[in-house]
Amino acid sequence: MTFDSLPGGSNLAQRLSEVRGAGRRAAELTQQLLAFSRKQVVQHAVLNLNSVVTDIENLLRRLIGEDVTLIVMLAPDLRNVKADVGQVEQMIMNLAVNARDAMPAGGTLTIETANIVVYDRHSLGNPDFKPGAYVMLCMTDTGTGMTPEVRRQIFEPFYTTKPKGSGTGLGLATVYGMVQQTGGLISVDTEPGCGSSFKIYLPRTDEPRVESGLMVESDLHGDETILVVEDQGEVRRLLEVALTDYGYKVLSVAGGEDALSLLRTFDGVIHLLLADIVMPGMNGRQLANEVALERSGLRVLFMSGYPQNAITHEGILDEGVDYIQKPFTPNSLAKKVREVLVRR
Repeated sequence: MTFDSLPGGSNLAQRLSEVRGAGRRAAELTQQLLAFSRKQVVQHAVLNLNSVVTDIENLLRRLIGEDVTLIVMLAPDLRNVKADVGQVEQMIMNLAVNARDAMPAGGTLTIETANIVVYDRHSLGNPDFKPGAYVMLCMTDTGTGMTPEVRRQIFEPFYTTKPKGSGTGLGLATVYGMVQQTGGLISVDTEPGCGSSFKIYLPRTDEPRVESGLMVESDLHGDETILVVEDQGEVRRLLEVALTDYGYKVLSVAGGEDALSLLRTFDGVIHLLLADIVMPGMNGRQLANEVALERSGLRVLFMSGYPQNAITHEGILDEGVDYIQKPFTPNSLAKKVREVLVRR
């Protein structure tokens, strides 16, 4: 059954429509982050790209839409790299958005991983490559492809081939910057009408992955009540679905004033306030201050599309508060929520 075959007024059709919209919104938020990427605190850790791709695969399928087929081909013996997992997720999502936009009539997006050894600087047609062992992440689409002129400019900030108001021109520029920050390289193979293939090469590491202290899936569920405050309707509904799937009872409103009204009339216990930072009218920080007067002891988790150190620098958020940066996966949200709730 496809999305288009569902009855227009059915609950399933409405939910799928909201999920697709939320995915597009997540992509837009990713692009908004790019202007602040130089301020991000990068936390390199040993990770496996196969695990990163697997963790966000479902989100990617929602992001690219039902008219684009996603094929994932992961090398079973893939070696580790040392990188910031959030940056790697953003690279993949930005490239997926770029691929989706290059296939307006649908198509196929293939994600592959492989171990690569570079023996000399020109072995891959790029003199910037240093000989050594790399892990490759390749994302290939069957889209419109690019002319040589466009190809030469795609990594330039604010360059875009999209109509005015349809793109920021920051997506690929930030992918390029993140790859450079990780010590890797990116290459593009493309021709008009023949699609595009983006290959990211990250240096291989022999350092072991540190698994201690990680939560297992069963630890992520809970039965507490969470108040979600998010002004974007499609994002708010996706949060409701994600948290409900992990067992939580969810109350949700679109703004600070509505949240305060609910707090004053709801008789039950609310264990956590999950609030967006930047909202029309009362922002998340102002709401948290008011909530502290209404219900002392209520834990607060902020979220935003802006990096934490950027909004802290602007005085919008205090240092040391609990915070999760959009876009995030349901799994990463569940981990953060559980971390805040179980803290003594």
